[in-house]
Amino acid sequence: MKYITSDPEIMTGKLVIVGTRVPIARILFLLKEGYAIEAIKEEYPHVPLNKIKGAVNELIERLDNSDYASKIL
Repeated sequence: MKYITSDPEIMTGKLVIVGTRVPIARILFLLKEGYAIEAIKEEYPHVPLNKIKGAVNELIERLDNSDYASKIL
């Protein structure tokens, strides 16, 4: 994955945006709470906007993968 990574040495292996300690779960929580991507960027000014958008898109693609989706169903 280009924008999302997991490393046991970073945030105990939680999914984070590459090159940061920003958990993907936090980004999803903020989106759920109604934050716009630009507002999330304001929360994390050190993370480029394209990385935030890329991470969200990457996660959507991963969840939309038919192999993964069929395992859930």
